[in-house]
Amino acid sequence: MTLLDAPRYDAEKARLHARIALGSIAALVVLFIATWLALGHPIEAPWNWYSYWRAQRVTNQFLAAVEHNDLPTAYGIWNDDSAWQQHAARYTTYPFSRFSQDWGQDSMQNEYGTISSHRIVVAKTWGSAVIVGSLINGRKSHALFLAWDRSSHTLSFAPVELTLPGNN
Repeated sequence: MTLLDAPRYDAEKARLHARIALGSIAALVVLFIATWLALGHPIEAPWNWYSYWRAQRVTNQFLAAVEHNDLPTAYGIWNDDSAWQQHAARYTTYPFSRFSQDWGQDSMQNEYGTISSHRIVVAKTWGSAVIVGSLINGRKSHALFLAWDRSSHTLSFAPVELTLPGNN
């Protein structure tokens, strides 16, 4: 086939290709906006959003385990080690006994009392960690801030407190 023998232009096929292209772009924009809304309107770059999602998910799992007073599971989530009991000697800096004092239902160490509910309200990257703020037991202020380390996938107490939405 030579250049002069090119196939005829098919307007219907061209319209179909244009609709598919525009539909794909629109679907990507909707997916982008839905992800942004689901992650709590992060200001960070989109390539950090997966870290936000992971940090919120881990924090949610941790606080749910604390609410159910399943402290061994919560401690495993805290250290990113579900088999922590087989090698508890690795965690001498924050041992399970101290963890139980801090997070147990009869704890006098925390100011929240027995943790019965939580709601994640803010997340922001801070160095190599994502700081996640949760309102405990229906409180409207003074959130609990935990830091999820992106490299070790462990939780710790946050070194900073963030501004809660609506409390500028």
